[in-house]
Amino acid sequence: MTEVKKRVLVTGATGFTGGALAKKLTERGNHVVALVRKSGDVTALEKLGAELVYGDITERTAVMKAAHGCDAIYHIAAVYRTAGHPDTYYEEVNVTGVQHIIDAALEHKVDRTVHCSTIGVHGDIEELPSDEESPFNPGDIYQRTKLDGEERFAKAMENGLKGTVFRPGAIYGPGDLRLLKMFKQIKRSFFPLFGGGKNLYHLSYIDDLTDGIILCAEHPAAIGQRFILCSDEYSTLKELSAIIAQEMGVKEPNFCPPIGPLMLAAKVCESVCKPLGIEPLLHTRRVEFFMKSRAFENKKAKELIGFQPKFSTREGVKRTIQWYEDNDLL
Repeated sequence: MTEVKKRVLVTGATGFTGGALAKKLTERGNHVVALVRKSGDVTALEKLGAELVYGDITERTAVMKAAHGCDAIYHIAAVYRTAGHPDTYYEEVNVTGVQHIIDAALEHKVDRTVHCSTIGVHGDIEELPSDEESPFNPGDIYQRTKLDGEERFAKAMENGLKGTVFRPGAIYGPGDLRLLKMFKQIKRSFFPLFGGGKNLYHLSYIDDLTDGIILCAEHPAAIGQRFILCSDEYSTLKELSAIIAQEMGVKEPNFCPPIGPLMLAAKVCESVCKPLGIEPLLHTRRVEFFMKSRAFENKKAKELIGFQPKFSTREGVKRTIQWYEDNDLL
């Protein structure tokens, strides 16, 4: 008997994670529908043969149209810490947008709906490694609205929505540009480890993550659950930068200036620039990259749905460097 091809909606498919997920779902024989904005680069999606529905996650009618006839929804779209957006825009995308997904899933009787949250909902917490039950402590508008969206989705699950929430670690791998600056600085032998690089950093390699996301939509035990999806290992920022340097054949970073003056400069910069509507040259959140520790357990996802990361940090870094080099980004 021939397996019926599933029709699946992916939001955020022009982004790094959503694009990688759309590719993997297509390779698995699914018909991917992508909700995309007219300003988005849809070249990769067109090559996949994805069905494009133009609209925005903030537009209820567009979400309803995109979800029509779908067997599953993967909600990846979000607005991140992008400069220039008022708090209301974060609310519209990260909270109201989630409600539109919930409404569409219920209206069209979608079999499974998966919502992407963030480990940032835990913010700064003392007990490490953390897990799904660790306290919430969002520290900025992005994290607060992502938590609001997750809680709204969780309430819908309690009321009968067949869904799952996942919180990814720091996502990286071929196709990622967010960590490119760090790789480039290390290659140029100038990556200051402010504060010594002692804070912990936990990654999620893109191929492992997309496997986990699909498990969230297909495994019976995933319904109604919230999972942290991250790699099996974490390291200090100093250790991570050393691995990157070793794989590029350059000197390991060892310049460790104090972090206090940098944070002070960031606060002054923000206090001057923000009232004027100017993009600050230095953000406190960028400084916090060298301060806040992130370390998590993926035990729940392993035990309930069989999540099994395949890539070590070193192998993931090696593959990421190769992609950067192949695309002349380093």
